[in-house]
Amino acid sequence: MPSLVTERIESVKAGIFGAGAFTVAELIFCVAQGLVQDLAGNMALDFLPELKAENLALDWSWGISLAIGTVSGFLFGVTYRYVIRSDHNSHLNDGAVLAFGLVRGLALVEKNLDLDFALLDLSRLLSLGGLVLQSIVYFAIARLILDLAISRKLIKPFI
Repeated sequence: MPSLVTERIESVKAGIFGAGAFTVAELIFCVAQGLVQDLAGNMALDFLPELKAENLALDWSWGISLAIGTVSGFLFGVTYRYVIRSDHNSHLNDGAVLAFGLVRGLALVEKNLDLDFALLDLSRLLSLGGLVLQSIVYFAIARLILDLAISRKLIKPFI
């Protein structure tokens, strides 16, 4: 039976993989959104934060959002290691992704929700839904990376 210290080390490794995968996924989405904006003549996709040098210098909220996402990815990695078991229950694995994605996505919706519901039109609802979907995709990518790391024995699963 592994020692408590060994289990903690493996959990930290899982957290690092989760944080790294989540952060890279978020950065790729932001860069892609910036490219789409440039190609489409600055037509914005409201649910993706804008990644441009002048915005990064002035808008610290993007950096704070990325840092919160990194911490979320770390916590997901640690939790996911404990969620997966040797019985390979895909419902547990999918449920962990969905739970983390919904919690983060709905928090982003709450942050971006206008209190004047009369202003809530279809495009605004779609952009808010995009926030939730985006968060789920980030955690799904983190799950794939964690599953790959576990299958390659870079991280030991919790027994």
